[in-house]
Amino acid sequence: MRTMKKRMIVVMSFLLLSRYRLLAQADGNAGINEANTKVRSYFAAGTDLMYAVGAIVGLIGAVKVYQKWNSGDPDTGKVAAAWFGSCVFLVVVATVIKSFFGI
Repeated sequence: MRTMKKRMIVVMSFLLLSRYRLLAQADGNAGINEANTKVRSYFAAGTDLMYAVGAIVGLIGAVKVYQKWNSGDPDTGKVAAAWFGSCVFLVVVATVIKSFFGI
C-alpha cells in the first residue's frame, strides 16, 4: 500500500513538472530576445553612469592628492597614480564594453 502511494506521488509530480518544462521551452526564445532588447536599451544610461562615477572619483582623487601634496607626504606620487589609474580604468571599461557589444 505504501509503495503504491509513493509511485502515485512520483508519477503525479513527474507529470506536473514535465508540463512546466514544456511551457518553459515554448517561451524560451521570446524571453531571451526580450532580455536582449531590454539590456541594450539600458546600456547607454549605464555607460553614462560609469562616466559620471569616473568623474566623481577623479574629483575626489584630486582633492585627496592636493591634501597630501600640501601636507608634504612622500607618497603623493603613488596616491596620485592610484586615483588616476582608477579613473582611467572606469572610462576604458565603459568604452571597451560599448565596443565589445557593438552598441
